[in-house]
Amino acid sequence: MIKRKLLLVLSIVVVACMLLVSCKPAPTEAPPAVEPTEEEPVVEEPTEAPETEAPTELHIAAITCCSIESMWDATWVQAVERIKNEKPHGLEITLDYTENMWGDEAEMALREYAETGKYDIIFATSSFSDQVANLKDEFPEILWVYHGSGNEPLGDNAYWVYLRVHEPAYLLGMAAGMMTKTNLVGAVGTFAFDDVNDEINAFFQGAKDVNPEVHQRVTFIESWYDPAKGVEATNAQASAGVDFILQLADGWEACVENDILCFGNFGDQSMLAPGYVPSSTLSLWDPSIKWIIDEWYRHVTTGEPYHGNMEKKWFTMAEGGAGFVPLDPNLIPQDVFDAVEKKKQEILDGTFAVPLYIEVPVSD
Repeated sequence: MIKRKLLLVLSIVVVACMLLVSCKPAPTEAPPAVEPTEEEPVVEEPTEAPETEAPTELHIAAITCCSIESMWDATWVQAVERIKNEKPHGLEITLDYTENMWGDEAEMALREYAETGKYDIIFATSSFSDQVANLKDEFPEILWVYHGSGNEPLGDNAYWVYLRVHEPAYLLGMAAGMMTKTNLVGAVGTFAFDDVNDEINAFFQGAKDVNPEVHQRVTFIESWYDPAKGVEATNAQASAGVDFILQLADGWEACVENDILCFGNFGDQSMLAPGYVPSSTLSLWDPSIKWIIDEWYRHVTTGEPYHGNMEKKWFTMAEGGAGFVPLDPNLIPQDVFDAVEKKKQEILDGTFAVPLYIEVPVSD
């Protein structure tokens, strides 16, 4: 009995061992070793920035506050015509403009120009920063420009152009101070804005620097262009004994009737009172217009954003931004002519600086 049990136990052990051997996983061969290889760097083909095709045309639009009979606007149009002939950057330039705009009508005219999609630069040649502010963000590819005092800086695609003629006005004041017989010189102005005040103050300063006995008379007609008011103010000054006037208000008829010499403003106005206009200041817009065109061209060809100026931008006599009509030898003695020319050269050389006074001038 014991023997049979023993055989049974042995049989069970043998079977269990066989089962264990059969369950053992068969050995597998190791994968062949892979020799490490150096990874070749990825070479990116150089790409060139797409070239912007240079423009060949420039389309300008403008609104003016007054008629083109006013020297402020007339001289600006004349400057554009000169620059059209020069073709900066090889550009063919066109100009369209609308006169006598103000307030809501001015903004409407500016919008109409912008909405055509034709114009690259739009000028508003007076105190139009409020109107430009309402449009510049809506038309960001247009370069907007506004002129003179009574404006606020806007930056971005809006540029603020100033024009000062105080340097030539100083020289004309020298002539008045050397020639006056009454020691009373006058100025008939438009509005008491700083780019009017600077000119009048410089005129008086030039007169007093050569003749300390000079006294000044000032009248503002409170209009940018009203010849009738200019005549009235000129008559009043002549009645007070003024014999030389810086004429900013187009009162030419009164200069002739009172037989006094009047200096013109912004452009040659001798034809308005022949024999009574010894010279005129000259507003030369050329440098400022070229600066604006350069800013537009840079933006278009490089894609760089506009950088509208936050400070007043103007060009001096030495930079070509102002001048005066040569003194009329039939009206100006040689010694006066020589003194004025000498001082002019000092201004151009930078050895003399005309003071810039923007305070409201008053009679003394």
